[in-house]
Amino acid sequence: MKKLLAILMCAMMLIGAAACASAPAPAAQTAAEQPAAPAAAAQDAGGTIYVLGPTPDHGWTAQAGTYADRKVAEINAEGMYKGVYMAASTGEEQVDQVQTILANGDAVGVVFFALEDSAKAGQEALIAAGVPFISFDRIIEGPDKYSILNASGDNWQCGAGIAYWLQKNGMAPGATLVTLIGDNGTVCSRRQEGFEQFLRGEIEYYDKDKDASYTTTQVWTQDEINALTADYKTVCNWSADGAYQYLEQKLPEIVAKAKTTGGNLFIYSMDDEMTFGLMNLLEANAIDEATKADFAALNVYTSAIGGMAELYAVIDGTSSQAATAQTYFDGLMSVYFSPKMFDNVIGYMLDYLSGNWTYAIGDGKYEPVWIVDADNVANYEGFTGH
Repeated sequence: MKKLLAILMCAMMLIGAAACASAPAPAAQTAAEQPAAPAAAAQDAGGTIYVLGPTPDHGWTAQAGTYADRKVAEINAEGMYKGVYMAASTGEEQVDQVQTILANGDAVGVVFFALEDSAKAGQEALIAAGVPFISFDRIIEGPDKYSILNASGDNWQCGAGIAYWLQKNGMAPGATLVTLIGDNGTVCSRRQEGFEQFLRGEIEYYDKDKDASYTTTQVWTQDEINALTADYKTVCNWSADGAYQYLEQKLPEIVAKAKTTGGNLFIYSMDDEMTFGLMNLLEANAIDEATKADFAALNVYTSAIGGMAELYAVIDGTSSQAATAQTYFDGLMSVYFSPKMFDNVIGYMLDYLSGNWTYAIGDGKYEPVWIVDADNVANYEGFTGH
């Protein structure tokens, strides 16, 4: 009998242990509420800082990769940590890179520029392994609650800045708007949120260049915003060609619509590359001359986001494409959104490892942005995009 009771007690203990193991960990439930504890590397220097990002070839992401590569070289020169830059072309490739990092077993921190939302599994693997990581630029929902920091340019302010600028140049309810979207990730969704929040009067646009804040001159209803954004929008995959192909099909219809809405056309482009797609189309033979003439007769205000040197040269009149902009646009600007931020974010990881850290798990840090146009373009140096 005693032996039977002992067996039953052992079985109950095993069941209880299994139940405890399967229960959610309280620390995981409240991770976003807790301050991020600086890594032990402050006492035990060494280990590897891994930086995951794009292949440095062309465009904004590639230039960000170039800055990151240089920062990693600086880390290696200083000698306290080993720095490794791991370039990729897809989110799936980044998931594989995380498996390599975990197999190496020497990571003290990872700076993760996710190229696609498919990189989410890689971030989840870092969370499961307890490796601290900073999420940069593309903030993936879910893992963002467990990163030691979510860092990017202020995408909400990018959208707010464009809404302010377009409204200043005549955009009102009932206007014709073309929206060129990079992709369906958080970068562009936040830009759209900021655009709409500004028009609804919920947020201001703060311009760092002018050190001034601006509010909407007219509070829009959501129905008015929905009507503004409903007809002409497309995902271009951050590509000039993507914008070109969409506008090649739609521009005659867009021009005809703009002629019925006061002769005004507003372009909300979420990246410099897509703005180049529009200019490339206007220079090509894919659009008939009558449509081009009608386009030139409109009041066209064209925005962008980034800071490519090539677009700054259009704005300041020194580029061969400046004549195209002068012929077809009545205003052109780009929200300053420098890829050098990647360099800064790697510096945040060094701050974390040194114990110089006040952020809580899941916090966000967003770099200020501002409008660059003909009035101030001479004050800024763009990055080489092409």
